[in-house]
Amino acid sequence: MTWDWRLGGVLLGAVFFAAVLLVKPIGVSTQFVILDAIVADVVTPDFITKTADGYTSTNAYMAKSNGKYAGNAANPLNYSFVFVLAMAAGAFVSTLLKGGIGQQERRLPAVWRANFGDTPWKHYAVAFAGGFVVLYGARLAGGCTSGHMMSGMMQTSLSGYIFALGAFLAAVPTALFMYRED
Repeated sequence: MTWDWRLGGVLLGAVFFAAVLLVKPIGVSTQFVILDAIVADVVTPDFITKTADGYTSTNAYMAKSNGKYAGNAANPLNYSFVFVLAMAAGAFVSTLLKGGIGQQERRLPAVWRANFGDTPWKHYAVAFAGGFVVLYGARLAGGCTSGHMMSGMMQTSLSGYIFALGAFLAAVPTALFMYRED
């Protein structure tokens, strides 16, 4: 089961519009920080503490904004965190509806095998490094691709357009370099 890209684009636009209209713009990179804080609080129980005004943390980043991040980690069942969990669940359901992913594709994507051979360790290292750089950059920029580019551009935010320009100026040459035809 596959959808035409135009239908997918219209549906994605409708979801973003409904989210902005009903709740708030979509953005997810902060929720990875919240997940880190949840894990840190399990490992170090005094990482997040309840105060008379709300929550705080021994970590300055988690304590900023009057403990907003610490509060979200202490009570993660909020719109944004559930949204991220729903994205993962939606991807899983989509994969099931598509008929699953074959064993070869699960091991290594075909495009990777065609360009770099049968090297799963290299694929995992590149995927981890790329994910790290993108998430680190998203936190430096105060938001992620969905928050800056997709939600930001939908709201005609100048920073959204600047982020999109920067993302494509980096992504297109990187993709052309990594998947070039010899």
